[in-house]
Amino acid sequence: MGKVMIVNGSPRAVKSNSKGYADIFLKNCKLETEYFNITKTNHNELCAKMEEFSDVLFVFPLYVDGIPTTLLNFLKTLEVNTQKNKPVVSVLINCGFIEYNQNDVAIEMMKLFCKQNNFTFGSVLRIGSGEAILNTPFKILVTKKIKRLSSSIYKRKYESLQTTMLLSKKVFIKASTNYWINYGKKNGITKEQMETMEIE
Repeated sequence: MGKVMIVNGSPRAVKSNSKGYADIFLKNCKLETEYFNITKTNHNELCAKMEEFSDVLFVFPLYVDGIPTTLLNFLKTLEVNTQKNKPVVSVLINCGFIEYNQNDVAIEMMKLFCKQNNFTFGSVLRIGSGEAILNTPFKILVTKKIKRLSSSIYKRKYESLQTTMLLSKKVFIKASTNYWINYGKKNGITKEQMETMEIE
C-alpha cells in the first residue's frame, strides 16, 4: 500500500488557500498521508523524507503564470539530491483567474522538471477562481474534484482534472473587484492606491 506526501509550495503556506485544499485531500485520501510546508531551511529534510513515499502531491498557487519561488527553490534542491526511490509526482494548482487553463504553463514547468529528473508525472487538478472558491457554495465542486484526485492516486490511475466557479467572466470580475475594494478598505487602502505600483 502506498503513502502520499503533501508538499505545500505556497509562500503563505500556513495561511494559504493551498493549505485548505490540502486539508480536504487529507480528509478524503484512503492512503496514509502526511503534510509538509516548504520553508527556507527544510529543503534537504523534505528531500530525504520523500523517499519514504510512493506519491508526492505538490499543492501551490499560480504566481505570474508560473510556479512560486518557494517551490522553485525547493525543486532546485530536489534536482541535486539523489533519490533511490522516486515517488510519482502529482499536482494541485489554483489560480485567481476564473479560467483553470491559466495554470497550464505552470503544469508544463512541473512536467518538464519530472522529465528532466526521472520522476513519473501522475495526476493534476487545475482550479480556477482559487482565491475565492473555498468560501462560496462552489466549494462542493472543489471537494468533489479533490476526492477524485485522491482516488486516482489511490488506484494509481492518474488523470487530469479541473474545476472553477460556474459564473460568467463578467459576473466573476465584478464580484472579485468588489471583494478587493472592500478588502482594501479594511486595511485603510483605497482603490486608487491598489491600482499603483507602490502598493507593496
